[in-house]
Amino acid sequence: MSQIAVTVLSGFLGAGKTTLLRHILHQQQEYQIAVIENEFGATSVDHQLIGERATRITTLTNGCICCTRSSELEDALLDLLDSLDNGDISFDRLIIECTGMADPGPIIQAFFSHPIICQRYLLDGVITLVDAVHAQQQLDQFTIAQSQVGYADRLLLTKTDIAADSSQLIERLQRINARAPLYQVVHGDIDLALLFNTRGFMLEEQVVPARRSFHFIPQQQNDISSIVVEFDYPVVLNEVSDVMENLLLSFADNLLRYKGMLWINGDNRRLLFQGVQRLYSADWDREWQAEETPQSKLVFIGIQLPEQSIRQAFAGLRQE
Repeated sequence: MSQIAVTVLSGFLGAGKTTLLRHILHQQQEYQIAVIENEFGATSVDHQLIGERATRITTLTNGCICCTRSSELEDALLDLLDSLDNGDISFDRLIIECTGMADPGPIIQAFFSHPIICQRYLLDGVITLVDAVHAQQQLDQFTIAQSQVGYADRLLLTKTDIAADSSQLIERLQRINARAPLYQVVHGDIDLALLFNTRGFMLEEQVVPARRSFHFIPQQQNDISSIVVEFDYPVVLNEVSDVMENLLLSFADNLLRYKGMLWINGDNRRLLFQGVQRLYSADWDREWQAEETPQSKLVFIGIQLPEQSIRQAFAGLRQE
């Protein structure tokens, strides 16, 4: 039985999540899509805006699913599976539209903590929309807006048709999240191939895109930022494991996403790892090719991470 791919739509209030979702449902022909949307209050408005193209729309109104303790999201996911298994509905993809004030972290963890959900669903990626008109102010005022950017596998910059020059905003977003490709979107119109099958939670070699060149701009106060660590020497597996365990022990609550490719001493295979907060996984990948220069590359995205301490910890792994 194939797993059901899940896409999480995140972004601050007014960023255009519902507009994008409506575009997806009306443009794509390949998938049968179910939708879970989270709204505050007892009356669903987005349901009416989305239309009738979804296989089923489940609206969660009992608070924000990122912080509620009612397991409402898990219940909704299991209810969809029951309906699917009973033949009441048919769907092969799921989209979760978060509220504008939702932290994606707890939502992501739901797909790694429940045995049935882990088995039946596959978290494909987090798509975060950013309002080009209002984002600078939102990022200054609300750490949750930065957090939404930090968790993203894709960043979609919206309202660029009515915004002023967005170059400083783009650089700021890339400083917060160095691993997420960024695309500009007007009225939700985007090639759906860029949104689906992102494999954001699969162990793969693509740790960060090609290095970006940042120009000097006045430094905004970002609570959340990216740290990219690269080194060209092999490391001992148990020693790098100790570094990661110490990092998680000290700063797990500050880490949002992290991903890496490691050159391990005494092994000709690449080691890939990734994690979300305290949850992480690692596995051996293919062998280094003859034309490749072995190297390690890691990216950490988190809240006020101690960059110097992290770099020193990995620098200490170098064998003399």
